[in-house]
Amino acid sequence: MTAMAAGVLYAVSLDVDSAVIDEYLVWLRAHMREIAALPGFTSAQLFEQDEPPAQPGRVALSVHYTLRDEQALADYLRDHAPRMRADGLARFGGRFNATRQVLRQIDAA
Repeated sequence: MTAMAAGVLYAVSLDVDSAVIDEYLVWLRAHMREIAALPGFTSAQLFEQDEPPAQPGRVALSVHYTLRDEQALADYLRDHAPRMRADGLARFGGRFNATRQVLRQIDAA
């Protein structure tokens, strides 16, 4: 399928140990502001996942970053992501898991 629009959504799904969730959210909100301020990012939104529910003792979150285009995402992944991901791992180690998706907008209503 050929992309009809240039917009990109970078979605990060997070599975966080509930014992550290308050501290993690403080860090995550600052992390989101730092990323959203980078060139090419247009917004960042934080969601708590309701379905499927998180495992007992865990909190499921999803962060959605919108970007101007694929080049902005490529620049982030090359120039900033390694350092920023390392910061989260250094602070919270094995207390969270992250998976990522890149979605390209093809239509809007």
